[in-house]
Amino acid sequence: MLEYVIISLYCVSLFFIFLFSLGQLHLAWHYLKSKKKTKGDINTFPEQWPKVTVQLPVYNEKYVVNRLIDAVCHFDYPHTALEIQVLDDSTDETVEMVSEKVKEWKAKGLDIVHIRRDGREGFKAGALQYGLEICKGEFIAIFDSDFLPEKDFLQRTVSQFGKDTGLVQTRWGHINRDYSMLTQLQAFGLDAHFSVEQSGRNHAGSFINFNGTGGVWRKSTIVDSGGWSADTLTEDLDLSYRAQMKGWEFKYLEDCVAPAELPVIMPAIKSQQYRWNKGAAETARKNLPQVLASNIRTMDKIHAMFHLLNSSVFVCLLLASVLSIPMLFIKDANPGLTLLFDLGSIFLIGFFSIAFFYWVASKSIHPVKTRRYYWKIFPSFLIVSMGLSLHNGLAVLEGLFGFKSPFIRTPKFNITKKGESWQGNEYIRPSLSWLTVLEGLLSLYFIAGIAAGIYLNDWGLIIFHLMLALGFASVFYHSVKPFSYGR
Repeated sequence: MLEYVIISLYCVSLFFIFLFSLGQLHLAWHYLKSKKKTKGDINTFPEQWPKVTVQLPVYNEKYVVNRLIDAVCHFDYPHTALEIQVLDDSTDETVEMVSEKVKEWKAKGLDIVHIRRDGREGFKAGALQYGLEICKGEFIAIFDSDFLPEKDFLQRTVSQFGKDTGLVQTRWGHINRDYSMLTQLQAFGLDAHFSVEQSGRNHAGSFINFNGTGGVWRKSTIVDSGGWSADTLTEDLDLSYRAQMKGWEFKYLEDCVAPAELPVIMPAIKSQQYRWNKGAAETARKNLPQVLASNIRTMDKIHAMFHLLNSSVFVCLLLASVLSIPMLFIKDANPGLTLLFDLGSIFLIGFFSIAFFYWVASKSIHPVKTRRYYWKIFPSFLIVSMGLSLHNGLAVLEGLFGFKSPFIRTPKFNITKKGESWQGNEYIRPSLSWLTVLEGLLSLYFIAGIAAGIYLNDWGLIIFHLMLALGFASVFYHSVKPFSYGR
């Protein structure tokens, strides 16, 4: 009986991964079709620019808050049509830094306000909603503290709004892409989302999402959709779906880039990944039933389902990985099931679909050196993604089953160049968790899987288990590495 349970869970997990990979392949196809159109933004500048409020939600960001405020205050946009809200929930010296910087720019004639709340209720969503209720702008641009938008950002985005456009989202850039292998891997994954996924869904007419920063909302869209809600960790994805279900159109600008800083150590990456994956699962739990019951096109429902359940692929990857070793012994003890295992080779289609998906993304970012860049990064990206499957998978399960947790922001570093150190950052307090220990043990588990494959003379999963062993070992190493600095 146990054997059949293991076989069933293993096959279901692989089947979901297979379907997910086909969905990514379909997005890559749409992306390639979208590139055949005339490239570049079509900007129609109005005679009179509309009022825009720029919201900067910050919480204890003393390392980066000054450069953020300076960047938005240098926008090439009429000052008479610009309002800047620094939504400051900080509890440290960031408060004084913001106060001084706001006074500096206010003295230069800018309409900039330092907004403090009595508490931190609702975290980022609560701060944005608080600012929304008192803002002056017809449009609202939002930037997290690690962003450095270009001077022409507002001109390029506000000019893209049509009558029914509720949001214009831009692509994230990476000011510290080459700082380390960890930042290169993050940039590789994010580039795929901000090229193939966002553009592909936009071209297909399916729902896309606001990415929490680097975008401009029409204020009436937010109000019409019920405002910001803090009942998920991804308030951006939640509002995106509520707005598009209301009929608002979203536009994605791949050629407009909003530069930002990537986390440089594994604990910070995990913090960000936890929030994104758990929040996506919470949003799926909240919004997917309404999406499936709506009257939108069937293909849009399919895209929305895989979009909202995107993070669930980590649960399936973890389950398939852990069960793959018992499957070796089940296969050895049941020669009659060989055909069933052989049919698993169709999932190679899934692997090649994912490989093609990231190839297309790499070509869009590095058209000249695509091959060198791809083969340098993709294998490592795949391996580390496998190693994060336990951490991210548990985050997804918490979201799907409704376990609540506070919003934990990703610490920022103000690191842009190789050689710069994160040591001394007061927001970094690494701790050795049971989850990190378990990641180290899983690395040993998959080494045992390699040995089992050799012992059984079954070589079909050797490479898979090798990648998993390397992945979990890498994540474990980078998670405990901060301790080597005596912190």
